[in-house]
Amino acid sequence: MQIQGYFDFQFEAVKDAFAALFTEPQQRGGALCIQIGGQTVVDIWTGVADKDGVQAWQTDTIVNLFSCTKAFAAVTALQLVAEGKLALDVPVANYWPEFACAGKQAITLRQLLCHQAGLPALRELLPPEALYDWSRMAAALAAEQPWWTPGEGHGYAAITYGWLVGELLRRADGRGPGESIVARTAQPLGLDFHVGLADSEFSRVAHVSRVKGDLGDAAAQRLLKCMFGEPNSMTTRAFANPPSIMTSTNKPEWRRMQQPAANGHGNARSLAGFYSGLLDGRLLDTELLSELRRQHSLGPDRTLLTDTRFGLGCMLDQPDVANATYGLGPQAFGHPGAGGSVGFADPEREVAFGFVTNSLGPYVLMDPRAQQLARVLGQCL
Repeated sequence: MQIQGYFDFQFEAVKDAFAALFTEPQQRGGALCIQIGGQTVVDIWTGVADKDGVQAWQTDTIVNLFSCTKAFAAVTALQLVAEGKLALDVPVANYWPEFACAGKQAITLRQLLCHQAGLPALRELLPPEALYDWSRMAAALAAEQPWWTPGEGHGYAAITYGWLVGELLRRADGRGPGESIVARTAQPLGLDFHVGLADSEFSRVAHVSRVKGDLGDAAAQRLLKCMFGEPNSMTTRAFANPPSIMTSTNKPEWRRMQQPAANGHGNARSLAGFYSGLLDGRLLDTELLSELRRQHSLGPDRTLLTDTRFGLGCMLDQPDVANATYGLGPQAFGHPGAGGSVGFADPEREVAFGFVTNSLGPYVLMDPRAQQLARVLGQCL
């Protein structure tokens, strides 16, 4: 496939590594953007965007970024902390009184952001249409009993994070959570990033589909075995309740909703630009950025059944864990999205990195495609 876009010749090996990914027949389309010290050194894309493989990936193609969205939500929450509209260590129930029941009266925003609140899933099975009913999902979580004692261990809140953090954004900022996130992160930086996509933008959204036949690594297989064999487990509920979570990616109603755990839409440029904005202090002051990046949770993840390491709404690098390193420096922080897209920063090298794809891989944390690109980048620096 032909590679479009721009790259600095110092990083030709990165361009070649990106091109090599697309020699595999199942890889459909994607984009890569790398900024160093705020300067764009790689901004390339290739492949096809539509379901039928006819429409080429364009400079303005956007795609569902899944959990890459979580970091944008966390930064928005921390901006509200800076303004005194939220606080990290005050009970959530101070802002959301209905939340105080069922043993949740002491849970804090900090615990929500680092996945220690014990609320990664809902026990009661909900119908598919509940996914798109904000009030219903928020009320269900307000009524839910934690799956473990909050603060004692962690478990990734794959999708509930969006309603939990999003409801606090909504109450503190007085507008939809997606509107708040976009106004506070994307607009100031000029990023093509959306949480709650206008119908007028649908024509440039890449169709997402799964890569077939790749079973992933041991962590991926463990998760899959649990989801197929234990329908009532917390892990299965986290990803499949409501059941429409698993099948909604390309649907108009998914694109329109404002679900700040998983339905941000953007491109590689918007991910790299966001992390550049964090590194140069345009989004958060030094103190709050260090809170974002500070280790809060480490070890066995009760949801993902693998070791994870979190700051506040971002995943921290685990250099010695094959599926949990971004592939660059040990100080790297960011967030992967389901299927392979990732945005991260490496503060030591002033690198901001964004990779997006519409060919979903099976991996639980980091996708080997992005890791390989980051490793080659490291060799070029």
